[in-house]
Amino acid sequence: MTKLLLIESPGKLKKLSQILGPGWIVKASMGHIRELTNEGEDALGFDLEGNRIHCHYAPRDPQAKKTIAALRQAVKQADTVYIATDPDREGETIGWHLQQALRLKSPHRVVYSEITPAAVRQAVAHPRELDQALIAAGRARDCLDKLVGYKGSRHVVWPLNNGAKSMGRVQSAALHLIAQRDREIQAFIPQDYWSVWVSYEEGFKAFYRRNPTAKSSAKPAAKSSAKSTAKSTAKTGDDADKEKNTEKTAPESERVLTQAEANRLVEIAQMHPHRVISAEGTLKHQSPPPPFITSTLQQAAGAKLRFSPEQTMKVAQSLYEAGHITYMRTDSVVLSAPFCSAVKAYLSQHDPANVPKKTTAHRAVKGAQAAHEAIRPTDVNLTPDQARRSLPTDSANLYELIWNRAISSQCCAARLRKTRLVTQSGEAFWEARGQVIEFVGYSHYWPNISADSQLPALQPGNALTLQQTQAEQKQTQPPPRYSEPKLVQLMERKGIGRPSTYAPTIKTLKARAYVQLVKDKLQPTELGLALDTALEKLLPDLIQPEFTAQMEAELDAIAHGKQDWQAYLTGWHRDYFGPAIAQAQAQLSSDQPLRNNKQPVKNQTTKPASKTSCPNCPNCPNCQQPLTKIPSRSKKLKANHFLKCNDLSCDTVMFWNPQKKSYELPYSPKNSPKNTQKNSGSAIDPSAFTNYPCPSCGALLVRHAYQKEGIDKVMLRCSLVENRRGKCKEVAFFQGREGFWSPKFGNLNVVENI
Repeated sequence: MTKLLLIESPGKLKKLSQILGPGWIVKASMGHIRELTNEGEDALGFDLEGNRIHCHYAPRDPQAKKTIAALRQAVKQADTVYIATDPDREGETIGWHLQQALRLKSPHRVVYSEITPAAVRQAVAHPRELDQALIAAGRARDCLDKLVGYKGSRHVVWPLNNGAKSMGRVQSAALHLIAQRDREIQAFIPQDYWSVWVSYEEGFKAFYRRNPTAKSSAKPAAKSSAKSTAKSTAKTGDDADKEKNTEKTAPESERVLTQAEANRLVEIAQMHPHRVISAEGTLKHQSPPPPFITSTLQQAAGAKLRFSPEQTMKVAQSLYEAGHITYMRTDSVVLSAPFCSAVKAYLSQHDPANVPKKTTAHRAVKGAQAAHEAIRPTDVNLTPDQARRSLPTDSANLYELIWNRAISSQCCAARLRKTRLVTQSGEAFWEARGQVIEFVGYSHYWPNISADSQLPALQPGNALTLQQTQAEQKQTQPPPRYSEPKLVQLMERKGIGRPSTYAPTIKTLKARAYVQLVKDKLQPTELGLALDTALEKLLPDLIQPEFTAQMEAELDAIAHGKQDWQAYLTGWHRDYFGPAIAQAQAQLSSDQPLRNNKQPVKNQTTKPASKTSCPNCPNCPNCQQPLTKIPSRSKKLKANHFLKCNDLSCDTVMFWNPQKKSYELPYSPKNSPKNTQKNSGSAIDPSAFTNYPCPSCGALLVRHAYQKEGIDKVMLRCSLVENRRGKCKEVAFFQGREGFWSPKFGNLNVVENI
């Protein structure tokens, strides 16, 4: 009896085949095999009719078509088919696509979060049916993202004519966070202040305090990763940027706002004797942090290993496929009972003092899928030192983080002895704080507590000998830009996207040139700021984190079977998105400044893109209207921009000629239009655009003139040059007697002159 196991990644084939043994065939779908087509209105690939949605699916690409054919042959050889795609909403949807494409009547759905013999055999022994609620949520997400991305890009972003290519439901909300922070930085006005302190020969330093009985505004030296209660949360479990930078932040006094006041305090400290008026000591327990979820893993890997979110997930995927860690796309901090028992046994043998009477109960973020596990090693006895002998460096380093974090979450709390001394000289009070780790606890594995700072044993009334006093002039600093890990943390906190979307979203923002990395910080480009400014006026709700988070909540309701996905999506389009797009189009028609909008960026550390205004540029040779600089990253242009007429009814563009040191039209009247591409450095003449979307990527098709056997011909191809060598390389419509046709996509129905 032959059994077929269908999985996503080919990286798992060998290990799963070894686990299952003879009688099993294991085949990989290579991820998604089907996607929505680019048919219909706005190339959405689905029709909205009343409260129903009719989706049109097709193989993703020629390779997916071959994969489907090969899997159908494998199905014929099997008596039973098991679908073992990834244990999340996306994996369930891929499983449904496999069922549909392979015409499977009742496949067995198996779910495991780790590729180990016990987990895989347990899953195979207890299969279930495909979860229709999860599938509905996955299909709703696909349609929602395409609806926002395609319709919004075509009707709102493209008419801006500022070089922006796309918008997206999660992408645009994330861009808005980055742009908002940049505007806060630009609007920030620094203020001078003074930090006043004294040092004593007794061996400590104290800072000025106005009120010695009030709690200090200065931050303590400990970098708290969890509250000192029995519970900690995944949200507060690890602020990676803070964890990396806290030790670099020097303690300060309460801020003194004038030089005169600072001088007065220094004089008081010098003129009056000093004595101790208060000496306090308290014992604090600092609970261990929760094990990693997707967002905290990306934050920690970024802070400690300098991995981008994309690199973190790539390395984690390899560890998962090799059977070393559990599934890495999760928002749950739950650990399985067998693993917790294994950790307790490990600690009992190697670190018995760190076995707690009761482990800390970690609380997950709201909406987390509690049925899933946190990211953890599959075998606690495979220590980082042992793993390093067989794993590549990046994999070993990430495994060490995951192992240490998972072990630390099951350890005892750390015990800290915190001390506070308050001294007085005249009418001025001074405060010193210290901390000693009495028991390292979990921090033996996850050292997120700062170095010890021990104060001398003093009693109230003890006299002190002043060694030095000083007032340091400082300036307030603007809020910092987000690092990639910090943005991931913010997206999670605000409910933008889900674990599987964080890394792809940041990757898209960088690929679209909406943001750039400057000294490991995400800085919006001029194009990104211009797009966000326009969307803030045209689609203000859609880019707000709260609005996006509400959509995620609706998708969660669908996943729990509490809402019909088709009714939700059609209602959302009818009541909000359709009218919002129409209103944005009307505003674009009446508001000329929105087009070609460029946002100036002040104090950029890198060279900014060309400005929109072009005072020294020629006027349009056809209509005499002003020309606008449009940024371009095309390597075939002789400059980083081209000129376009401000009049939307005029298609004129001009390109820089470095030899003549002037702008010129793409081709002169004496040249044939067929040479347009050649003479313009492969820049596309705007008049060459058609109204037809590319069947592969959705961008508009353009006319391309060429010669064959001495005869002038015209073909249609994708307008995105970078796609012509990739997924759109087979997009070619040739002119025939009855219009344009493609060997792959068939006839192009011509409804108007193109």
